[in-house]
Amino acid sequence: MDRELLGDLSTLLAVTEEGNFTRAGHRLGVSQSAVSHTIRRLEDKIGVRLLNRSTRKVTPTDAGEQLLAALRPSFQSLGNRIEEIRTLGERPSGLVRVASSVPATRDILWPVASQLVRDYPDVRIEISSEGRLSDLAEDRFDCAIRLGEHLSPDMIAVPVGPQLEMAAVASVDYLARRGTPKHPDDLEAHDCILMRHRSDGPVYDWEFEIDGTEVVKKLGGPFILNDPGLVIEAVRAGHGFGYLPLPEVRADLDTGRLRRVLAAFCPPFDGYHLCYMGRRNLSSALRLLIDRLRSARS
Repeated sequence: MDRELLGDLSTLLAVTEEGNFTRAGHRLGVSQSAVSHTIRRLEDKIGVRLLNRSTRKVTPTDAGEQLLAALRPSFQSLGNRIEEIRTLGERPSGLVRVASSVPATRDILWPVASQLVRDYPDVRIEISSEGRLSDLAEDRFDCAIRLGEHLSPDMIAVPVGPQLEMAAVASVDYLARRGTPKHPDDLEAHDCILMRHRSDGPVYDWEFEIDGTEVVKKLGGPFILNDPGLVIEAVRAGHGFGYLPLPEVRADLDTGRLRRVLAAFCPPFDGYHLCYMGRRNLSSALRLLIDRLRSARS
């Protein structure tokens, strides 16, 4: 295999993992146009189209998926072996500061971090699970775990979790008093518990998909909160609807404490990503955490 083809295949993997050319470019340290040119060159070499392109997302064709199925385990094995060789001369050590949220820490970060510090006792991990969108440089974080929709274009982002769905939920008592909405427009007649991720940021609008088109609803209610846990408490208390990632409310749905509405208008979207500011001067401990989180997802 020639060197250029190996690089092109690596670019194909990055594009499919990131979902578009721009984020793949940030990850690889090249421009969006360079990524696009590489994919066209690879498709010309192989003689088939490998990716479906749209304004919102890039997805593999059937031929692309067959190629990726062969590439993923090979590249993963190669990456693991390179990491093993690299750590022979540099034992990972030091502190890694991670900004996260309670659900992202519980479901994504903690299982990996717990094992990592056992394997590498010289590594320390500080986790802030406040859930707010921290400025990594200003708040001195090495990295953050965020939903895909909260990524900044200047960040390198690595997918570390599956796709998610948002869930509009309310208590049984609230639905009995106020009725059940059948369409996102019906929420305008209801109380909604809103979130603001940063004190100086906007209130988070609720996004739905209607007939294939994204629709943003600006709603109102008795509370604006910055803690998903408090949103759930307010919903349980019957103050109105909450709008949260499905895993955060699944336990309440399973017990019947809360009920979900409008599920047909909440399609899957890109889930959690580990994001950081650049590839240069990453500590050995941070590189190790990135590799472990990427491996845990695959």
